[in-house]
Amino acid sequence: MGLTIYLDGELVPESEAKVSVFDHGLLYGDGIFEGIRAYDGRVFRLDEHLDRLYQGAQTLMLDIPVSKQEMSDALCATCRANDIHDGYIRLVVTRGVGDLGLDPRKCPTPSVIIIAAQIALYPEKYYTEGLELITCATRRVPPDALDPALKPLNYLNNIMAKIETTRAGVPEGIMLSYDGYVSECTGDNLFLVVDGALVTPPLHIGNLKGITRQAVIGLAEAEGIEVREELFRSHQVYNADEVFLTGTAAELIPAVKVDGRSIGDGTPGPVTGKLLERFQQLTRSEGTPIYDE
Repeated sequence: MGLTIYLDGELVPESEAKVSVFDHGLLYGDGIFEGIRAYDGRVFRLDEHLDRLYQGAQTLMLDIPVSKQEMSDALCATCRANDIHDGYIRLVVTRGVGDLGLDPRKCPTPSVIIIAAQIALYPEKYYTEGLELITCATRRVPPDALDPALKPLNYLNNIMAKIETTRAGVPEGIMLSYDGYVSECTGDNLFLVVDGALVTPPLHIGNLKGITRQAVIGLAEAEGIEVREELFRSHQVYNADEVFLTGTAAELIPAVKVDGRSIGDGTPGPVTGKLLERFQQLTRSEGTPIYDE
């Protein structure tokens, strides 16, 4: 039995959820998306995700045809239609159907798609044993070329780096900025633990302001852990006490080896463990209800 998909105002069977070959989301990657999590029948930080989506649409001059409240209602309805209590929601807005040219004015009606399903980005053992990472040769797109606040449908920069990690036989990789500073991973934000403090790259070098990233920063500050956003290179990663990644799909996951070098003692560290525990508590205690309470 397939999923039920929200497509332009209707809930339709997965087999009927189709877009035109002339949709500019397909032809050019012209559109934006959000990946969102549900826990215990509640959507985690939905307002923050919708704010980022609509802000991205404003920047792209993409007129989303529904209000934020209507989008929230549609998202929850899609979850209910698929009996989602714990799951992953992909919200997509494409430029819509146009011609074979680039001009977005030829696409009068954007398309809204909501998929509510399950996701397991990494096997459970990685959360207890940690990930191995490589540094990718593919550099992050400079922020003066494409604003990192956007989550565009065109993810080729990340995909090219992901191909490198796959060929290397590791699950994730670190991307550097154009001038060689650590930026973020192919799909996650990156944190170091150095002398008890959290260190993460600043957004201005081309990183996404991740919803999970911001949640973890807030949790760390609540625990009295110093948080610093600063530039650093691979040397600082190799010599960190702990390394972990954050992302909507990944949540919070430790990394124990980078480019063949063990991080710390080669096992997930105590600060990572404490923040993971706090994050799991947070996801079970807040969110937008999907079902009547």
